[in-house]
Amino acid sequence: MRSKKLLRYGERWLQSHPERELIVKKYLRTMEPGDRSHHGDGMATALNNVAGSAEVVFHVGAVSKTYQAGDVAVVALRSIELDLAAGEFVVILGPSGSGKSTLLNILGGLDTPTSGDVRFRDHWLSQAGDAGLTRFRREHVGFVFQFYNLIPSLTALENVSLVTEIAEHPMDPGEALRLVGLTERRNHFPSQLSGGEQQRVAIARAVAKNPDILLCDEPTGALDYPTAKLVLDVLARVNEELHTLVAVITHNTAIAAMADRVIRLRSGEIVEISRNARKAHSEELVW
Repeated sequence: MRSKKLLRYGERWLQSHPERELIVKKYLRTMEPGDRSHHGDGMATALNNVAGSAEVVFHVGAVSKTYQAGDVAVVALRSIELDLAAGEFVVILGPSGSGKSTLLNILGGLDTPTSGDVRFRDHWLSQAGDAGLTRFRREHVGFVFQFYNLIPSLTALENVSLVTEIAEHPMDPGEALRLVGLTERRNHFPSQLSGGEQQRVAIARAVAKNPDILLCDEPTGALDYPTAKLVLDVLARVNEELHTLVAVITHNTAIAAMADRVIRLRSGEIVEISRNARKAHSEELVW
């Protein structure tokens, strides 16, 4: 009975999305028979897991991460399976200690898994050394953190320009500031900018690298409600105009409405992956 249900469900979905067949088949191959039974049916799990595009650029396979704190082993991630596609807007939700920051650090090449595979296109991050991870971060990743990390003695334009000196194919720093709505503030120092403006400069700095992926760790955590919505609007604009893969980690469930897909973590495990039928605009969010 389960196999018939699986076949009917899968056939209907693949008829409407034929370009995703290879992704589903690849994910099903990674699942043990016992896992398929545990999740109800493998196809349903695969459909929730796979990215909504044929161009999967990130693959996370059976990734676990354990930290040693003295004699105690702290498990941060447990057998994470996830694919991310180019141009997606993904929100990773979870309470403190759920493993979301650890997952983001592994995706960004700031940390490596204890076990499992992480691949970004032709970069095998789980097997890369320090030099390989540094090259991956420099060529492909932009980071936005809760705190802005701007250099106080440099103007907004100069802060953004710094990163373009090490990027292979950077965008014009002035264009990056235009994208975040700060053209008129380009010659101001961080002390002359509001918190929201400083965060937008930080986003412009990350975007100026022309990264393939923008990883955002609680980007609105230090901002008030109206300013947070402005920053989220900027992230959505980067995703839409530059087709950058944007991954935002947050504990704010309201932000999930902006995403293509929402990934919920608890105790180091993915407990749910859902897809929004419609992406909300930042102005619609309420918390």
